[in-house]
Amino acid sequence: MNDIRPNPDELLARVERDKSRARRGRLKIFFGAAAGVGKTYAMLLATRERRAENIDVLVGLVETHGRKETLALLEGLEVLPPRQIEYRGKTLHEFDLDAALKRRPSIIVVDELAHSNVAGSRHPKRWQDIEELLEAGIDVYTALNVQHLESLNDIIGQISGIRVWETVPDTVFEGANEVELVDLPPDELLVRLKEGKVYLPQQAREAVNNFFRKGNLIALRELALRQTANRVDAQMLDYREDNAIRDIWQVSERVMVCIGPNAALAERLVRAGKRFANGLRAPWIVLYVETPELQRLPAEERDAVLRILRLAEQLGAESATLSAPDMSQAIIRIARERNVNKLVMGKPSRRGWKRWLLGSVVDTLIGQAHNINIYLLGSPQGEEHTTYNIPGLSTPRRAPLPGLTTRIASKKTGYIWALLVTLVSTLLARLMFERFELANLAMVYLLGVVYIATRYGRGPSVLASVLGVVMFDLFFVTPSYTFSVSDTQYLFTLVAMLTVAMLVSHLMANVRSQAKVASHRERRATVLYAISKELASSQTEADVVSTAVRHIYAEFGSRNVILLPDHNGHIVNPCGRSMKESLHKTDLSIAQWVFDHNEMAGQGTYTLPGAKAIYFPLSSDENTVMGVLALLPVNLRRIFLPEQQKLLETFLRLIAQAIHRLRMAEQTKKAHMQMEAEQLRNSLLSSISHDLRTPLATIVGSASALVDEEAKISRQDKLELSHAIYAEALRMSNLVNNILDMARLDAGVVELNKQWHPVEEIVGTVLTRLQKHLESRPLKVSMPPGLPMVYADAVMIEQVLINLLENALRYTPDRSALEILVESSSEAVYISLADRGPGLPPGQENRLFEKFARAKHEAAQSGVGLGLAICRAIAEAHGGTMTANNRPNGGAIFTLKLPLEQTPPTLAGEQ
Repeated sequence: MNDIRPNPDELLARVERDKSRARRGRLKIFFGAAAGVGKTYAMLLATRERRAENIDVLVGLVETHGRKETLALLEGLEVLPPRQIEYRGKTLHEFDLDAALKRRPSIIVVDELAHSNVAGSRHPKRWQDIEELLEAGIDVYTALNVQHLESLNDIIGQISGIRVWETVPDTVFEGANEVELVDLPPDELLVRLKEGKVYLPQQAREAVNNFFRKGNLIALRELALRQTANRVDAQMLDYREDNAIRDIWQVSERVMVCIGPNAALAERLVRAGKRFANGLRAPWIVLYVETPELQRLPAEERDAVLRILRLAEQLGAESATLSAPDMSQAIIRIARERNVNKLVMGKPSRRGWKRWLLGSVVDTLIGQAHNINIYLLGSPQGEEHTTYNIPGLSTPRRAPLPGLTTRIASKKTGYIWALLVTLVSTLLARLMFERFELANLAMVYLLGVVYIATRYGRGPSVLASVLGVVMFDLFFVTPSYTFSVSDTQYLFTLVAMLTVAMLVSHLMANVRSQAKVASHRERRATVLYAISKELASSQTEADVVSTAVRHIYAEFGSRNVILLPDHNGHIVNPCGRSMKESLHKTDLSIAQWVFDHNEMAGQGTYTLPGAKAIYFPLSSDENTVMGVLALLPVNLRRIFLPEQQKLLETFLRLIAQAIHRLRMAEQTKKAHMQMEAEQLRNSLLSSISHDLRTPLATIVGSASALVDEEAKISRQDKLELSHAIYAEALRMSNLVNNILDMARLDAGVVELNKQWHPVEEIVGTVLTRLQKHLESRPLKVSMPPGLPMVYADAVMIEQVLINLLENALRYTPDRSALEILVESSSEAVYISLADRGPGLPPGQENRLFEKFARAKHEAAQSGVGLGLAICRAIAEAHGGTMTANNRPNGGAIFTLKLPLEQTPPTLAGEQ
C-alpha cells in the first residue's frame, strides 16, 4: 500500500506552495510564436467573457496597432487612462501602475509583458509592474511572444539573425498560473501580414524581408509549441503525483541516466545521456543509488561519484542520490514517480556464472520495468577507474585519514578473529565429537560464522565459512585428517554447509550494514532534535548564533561563523564572540553578495570558487535572508555529500527560522509596548483632563470672585469660597500624590518601613482620619479578639484602607451601610471592606485594579483611576494580595491579605 500512496512530505510542500499562491493574484499569459497571431484579440475575448460573468475587469493597457477588430473588442470595457510622460521631446503613453493599484479590479489586462518602461518609471520592465499587481492580489491577463523568453534569446538570435533586447525571465513564465497558446500557421500569418492586419504596409514589407521569413516563423512556432508542451507536461506530473499514479505514461520523452561507482563509465554515461537528451530535446536526470555495498567503497571512489554528479549538473541535468538496499527497485520507483520512459545504463559487468548466480541490475530492470525503454552503453576493453577533476570541486591530495587507517586495521583484526573463532569452534566440536551428530557439529561452525559476520562484516565471515568447512572435513568427516571423503553424502553435507555459511554471512553482513545506516539516520535525527530544541528555547539572537555555531562545528567538524546584517542591511563581522570554533576575518564582500542574491558561494561552488570558505544564505520560509553562514571546510565531502548537504540545509533553515522568530517577537513586543504606552497616555490625559479641569475651574471661579473689588460679597460667602478653593486644591494635591505614588511603586524605589503593628491600631487611625466623611454612613467594624500583629508599613496599609473607604463613599449610595471585617489564619491576616452598593461589573473584578480603570464614566464620578491600582501595588510590595468580589446579597467586598512571614510577638497584659 505504501508504494502507491502520495509522499506526505511532497503533499505538505504542495500545500505550502498553494497557500503562498493563494495570497497572490493569478497570472494568465496569452502565448504565441510571433506578433500578429491573435494574442491580444484572444485576450480581449476572454476579458469580455469575464465581464459577462459580472466580474470586475479593467483594461490597463492594450496595444491595438490600429487593428479595427481589436478596437471593436474594447467597446463596453472600462479602460484605464494611460500615464503621459515627456521623454526627449515626445509624449509617451505608459501603463499607470499607481492608478491600477488604487482602482484594484478583480482582473486587469496589461498587454506586452516584455515591454521596457520609459526612464523614470518605478520599474524598468513591465513584467515588474505586473509582479506588483500580483502581489497586491489582482489577477492579470497579459500577452507574450516566444522570442522574448530570456533562455531562448540566443537561440532565436541565431535563427533569425536579429537580437531581441526586450526579454522576460523564464521564472515569470514558469510561475504563471495559466498559459494559453494562441497559434497560427506561418502561411496564414504571412497572409495577414500582407493584408496589413499586423503592421502598416511599409512596415509589413520590411518585416517579411527580415524577421517574418517563413523559416523563422516555423522555428518560432516549434519553440512556442515546445514551451507550452513543457508546461502541460509539468501539469501532468502534478496530476500523477496528486492521484498516486505510478504507471508510466508515454506522453513525453524523459531520460534518466543511472551511474555507478565506476568513474570512467559514469562520465561516459553522463555525456552520452546529454547527447541522447539533446537529440530528443527532453529533460534528463542522473541518478546514483548507494546500496549498503557501495557505502563501503573507499572515500576516493565516492568522491569520484560526487564529481560526476557535479559534472552532470554543469551539463544541465538534474542530479539525484538515493540510499536503498535494492538498486533496481529504487530505479523503478524513481522512474515511475518522474514518468521516465528511457533509461541509459552501462552493460552488466558480471559475466557467466556470476551473472547467473548473483544476477544483475540490468536483467532485473528488463524483467520488471514495464513501459520503460532501456539503452545500454558498453565500456572499451581495459578501461580502468579514473578520477576526474570537476571545476569547483577538485580537492588536493591529502594524507590518509585517521578513520581510513582505523578501518584497515579493523579489517585485519576481523580476519584474525575469523581464524581464532574457527579454531575455537573446532575445539568445541572436537569435545562434542562422538557424542552428537555431525549436523550438530556443523551448527557450531555456523554459530561462529554468525558471530564474525555480526562483528566484522562480509570478508572475515566468508573466510570463517571456508575455514569452517575445511576444518569440518579435515577433522570430522571420515577418513579423518585428510580431505578425501569416503561417503558421497558427505560431499552434499560439505556443499550445503558452505552454501548455508555463505548465505548466513551475506545476510548478516547486509543486516549489519543496514543497522549502520539506520544508526547514522538516527544520529542525524537526534542532532536535528537537539539543535531544534535549543533554538526553540533561545531568547536572543546571540543565543541562536552560539547554539548554531556549536552544533555545526560538532556535526561537520568545520570552523564557522554566522554573519548578521546591521540596521542598514550590510553584513558585519560578529562582535564580542570568543568561541574557539568561530571563523573570523571572513570575506565580507562575498558574504554580502550571498546575502543580497540568496545564493551560496565560495569553495566548491560555481560562484567565487577560489574563496577559502563556503558561504550559505540563512533563508526563512518566506525566502527572506536573515544572515550568512561562513564555513571553512576541513573536507568538502563532509559538506557536499548529498545526505550531509541535506542535513546542513535543514540546519540553515532551522537557524533562519529561529532568528526570524526572535525578530518577529521583538517587533511584536515593541508594537505591544507602543500600543500600551499610547493607551496609557490616552487614559492619563482623559482622566487628568477631567480631574484637573474641574477643580481648577472651581478654584479660578472662586478666586476671581474674591479678587473682584466691585463685587459685594458677604463674609459668609467669602468663607464658603475660601473653603471651596481649599477643598479643590486639596483634591488636586491628592491626585498628584496618587500619580507620584504609583510611579514610585512601579519603579520599585519605595522602601517599606516594616514594623510590628496591631491591626486594631491601624483600623482605628484610618477611622479617625475619615471621621468627618463617615458621619452620614452606618459603619460596622468586626474584629475578633486575639488578632495577631502584622509586620508591615503602617502608613502604607492605612493608605490602602483610606483608598478603599473613599472608593466606597464615592461609588455607593448615600447612607448605605459599610462594614470592616478582620479575620486571621495561621498563614495570613485578612482585612476586608464590604458595602451594599451596586456591586462590580461582572467579569471586571480584576480589571478595576489596573491603572486608570474606573467602574463608571468620568462624567459620573471624579477620580483618576489610580486608587485601587495603588492598593494592589502596596499589597504586592508586602508579599500579599488584593482581591475584589461581589457579595451574594448585593454590594462588593475588597479584601487585603497580609502574610504572616514571621511569628508575631505577644503583647504583654496591662498591670
